[in-house]
Amino acid sequence: MQLESIKIVKPAEVNLILGQSHFIKTVEDLHEALVGAVPGIRFGLAFCEASGACLVRCSGTDPVLTELAAQNALALGAGHSFIIFLGEGYYPSNVLKAVQAVPEVCGIYCATANPLEVIVAVSEQGRGILGVIDGSAPSGIEGPEGVAWRTQFLRTIGYKA
Repeated sequence: MQLESIKIVKPAEVNLILGQSHFIKTVEDLHEALVGAVPGIRFGLAFCEASGACLVRCSGTDPVLTELAAQNALALGAGHSFIIFLGEGYYPSNVLKAVQAVPEVCGIYCATANPLEVIVAVSEQGRGILGVIDGSAPSGIEGPEGVAWRTQFLRTIGYKA
């Protein structure tokens, strides 16, 4: 078995959700969950089929994000994994519960806008995601200035009153 680190390629402002599911129906059900959660949402998603034709299956409301999802899913190549790219102004917190509620979704590895590396195991059978490296390591412990910045930031972007 070998390990690979796959860097997710995306614009800095784009958020993503990376997860695992178990059935080809995932593509259509995730699409329905996203448009049902946020009317007018812009996204692209891709799913790595793990049997049959073993294709990357795609859907979305934004062709550029859909192509981005397809190319990143192909690079990952991990069976039954999916990746969703959200358009600017849409965030995982807006859709994560809807994604998790899709019956085929087994789990979520991460939801982030940070630079992302995915650790993939490669065996004779195929490829599987072991985990993720999401962003950078901590540089210290938050002090009073950090608390003040965090609370102000959350209010500025409308997440706290």
